[in-house]
Amino acid sequence: MGRFSRKGAIALLALAAVALWGQDAPIFRVSTKLVRLIVTVKNPKGELVGDLKKEEFKLTDLGVPQTIAVFEHHTEVPLSVSILVDTSGSTGKDIGYEIESVRKFIRAILKEGNEEDSVSVYGFNHDVTLLSSFTRREDRLTGALGRLKAEMGGTSLHDAVYLASRQIEDRDGRHVMIIVTDGGDTTSKQTFANSLKMVQSSESIVYPILVTPITNEPGRNLGGERVLSQFASNTGGRMFEPTQSNQLDRIFGEILRDLRTQYLIGYYPANMPRETPAFHAVKVDVTRPELRVSTRTGYYEDAAK
Repeated sequence: MGRFSRKGAIALLALAAVALWGQDAPIFRVSTKLVRLIVTVKNPKGELVGDLKKEEFKLTDLGVPQTIAVFEHHTEVPLSVSILVDTSGSTGKDIGYEIESVRKFIRAILKEGNEEDSVSVYGFNHDVTLLSSFTRREDRLTGALGRLKAEMGGTSLHDAVYLASRQIEDRDGRHVMIIVTDGGDTTSKQTFANSLKMVQSSESIVYPILVTPITNEPGRNLGGERVLSQFASNTGGRMFEPTQSNQLDRIFGEILRDLRTQYLIGYYPANMPRETPAFHAVKVDVTRPELRVSTRTGYYEDAAK
């Protein structure tokens, strides 16, 4: 018997559907583009769960159940990590400790992980500056951190996220963005909606770290905090709110453990209606209801790979 291509098989199925139901048969699409999801699973105590099997995951795309084609425990797919540090004037008190914690985090990534892991560093206030493009050279990254200085002016958080997303989107492997900031946006040209779409299209996991939060609610930038929380929840990341600067080392340690205990799940979208929205909402669950699953909320169709 001859061998059929994937497209040929889909065409035969479509013809069979018309034969059975007539010209009004529903038309479904099967994509040949792989959608990849990086998934973190935790138990009720917040402990990472890394021993689940493929059969324990359930996945839907626009509400349609999907078949998992790629599955990796504790994936070793290389990391590209962009670290964005807020250098607006209000960060001056703690920026020294922040830089030292970032330096130790970078060293841990480069020494303990995949030999292809790499890091880039940005500073942002009213401007956004790429201080080091992606590299494994610790001396170059340390030099970049040494150029971070708090300056008076605004905070262009959305612009920083947008630019970093553009720089990371075409890189192979997993994409991670860590944002160290003390609040909201004041001077960006990009809107939150644009920056969120860009970071989702880049398939980045975002970990915001809200430093020096004001405990008195009337003095806090609650809108800015909600924006950071949305960056995290929509990309499968986590938001941290240290109350003291000496908690940063622990937080970077938690982020590193997350990155070392993640599942890689991939699928080819199947049974999609002919007309679909630009953004596909994706949901991942596991068969053990007590576990909590974190991953990105979806993808833009033209960004699927």
